[in-house]
Amino acid sequence: MKRIYVNEKWCLGCHLCEYNCAFANSGSDDMVKALKDIHINPRIRIEENQGISFAVSCRHCTEPLCVKSCITGALSVDNGVIEVDKDKCVGCYTCIMICPYGAIMPGNDGSVIQKCELCTNNSFGEPACVRGCPNKAIVFEER
Repeated sequence: MKRIYVNEKWCLGCHLCEYNCAFANSGSDDMVKALKDIHINPRIRIEENQGISFAVSCRHCTEPLCVKSCITGALSVDNGVIEVDKDKCVGCYTCIMICPYGAIMPGNDGSVIQKCELCTNNSFGEPACVRGCPNKAIVFEER
């Protein structure tokens, strides 16, 4: 399965990949209007830890640790995609601590998963974050 990776040596920390992701998933044809809409969030975020940049997004694991560790059953897998039932989530943060990719964050009404839908159905055949990276630090490949 192909996934998104960041080459930390080439990442400039510009976050253009996040903007391109939000725009690609907005359904809008105007980037400025799309990015001003507070309800449109990128499906990927770039974080830096000790000088190393890395992409944070849900990989929809085959046997997700977050689902196995959920004490209330709020997390489930539906057609390979992990879903959060906000009514069942009690905010214990177990899923946040156990996710190997850091893709789950606390939200106002339960946990929120930073899901990447991989917008590869464009004319370039690669995700918007990869296409929009000015330094080619983000790649979409199998490893």
